[in-house]
Amino acid sequence: MTPGNNGPGTPEDDDPFGYLYADGQARGAQPPSGGYGYPNSVSRVRTVGERQYGQQQPTAPYGQVPPQQGAYGRPNPHYAAPETLPGGGAPTAPQQPARGGSGRGRGPNTKGLLIGAVAVVAAVVIGIGVAMMNGSDDKKTDTDAGPTPTQSQPTDPTPSASNSAAEEEVELPKIEAKALRLGGSAALASDVPGAQADGGIYVGNLNQPGASVTWTVNDIPEDGTYTLFSRFSATGEDQSMTLTVNGEVFGTKMNLGNFAHAADGDFAKGWTETYSWPTLTKGTNTITLSCADGDKCNVLLDQFWLKKGRVTR
Repeated sequence: MTPGNNGPGTPEDDDPFGYLYADGQARGAQPPSGGYGYPNSVSRVRTVGERQYGQQQPTAPYGQVPPQQGAYGRPNPHYAAPETLPGGGAPTAPQQPARGGSGRGRGPNTKGLLIGAVAVVAAVVIGIGVAMMNGSDDKKTDTDAGPTPTQSQPTDPTPSASNSAAEEEVELPKIEAKALRLGGSAALASDVPGAQADGGIYVGNLNQPGASVTWTVNDIPEDGTYTLFSRFSATGEDQSMTLTVNGEVFGTKMNLGNFAHAADGDFAKGWTETYSWPTLTKGTNTITLSCADGDKCNVLLDQFWLKKGRVTR
């Protein structure tokens, strides 16, 4: 091979598309025979720019395959290169689809859609459950509800329930036998066991008319009803004595019954308690228990104490 002589074959002969260009045709480039399986495809090949647009294309008779625009793997003869068109220039590189940071194409957000669907289903299930629970509660309320409670009728306060809070707030005076002022035949003694006063001392000899014990009470917080408690011993039949408050006989006699059911004369087993509800004034009050005519006074007196209001213990 010498300079200027490229041998018997030319690149145009090797180029399967050389026949499409004028210089290739001048060098004798021929289109390949056959149409890659499409009949009569070679006869439809034309030089670039030869195709006239707007002309009606021939149709094939019924039962035949219509003419193809080009063979598979071969350039379309109707194609005109961009540089042949007015203002044409070099082809630009195709735009690549935008890629994410991972370098892969970003597809539809199926994960987000799946999470949303699951959330909707969960909300529906929860709503149904709450509705069913509310329905069950309503039915239970309708069927299980009892009758409407009636208002209780007002009753007079009992001594055990009245003013219990007040009596705990204020500590009222208490006195033992040896601190009482004695009158008549009344005298201190300690030979009978069971008295709770200091030294077991109590007041005896009260079974004579005119015998008495007097308690001068100080520091009464306010006017009102109080409960006077007395610890004593009685035997045999019940006893009773006269109660005087601030110089005036108060109500009925003070009940000194044989609540311990002690045998006559057995004072050691007859210790018990009794109470009365005198009305006192604020400040100082005088309380006297005496054996008057007609009283039964065969008792031993141990202690006196007060509580506010009408109580029983």
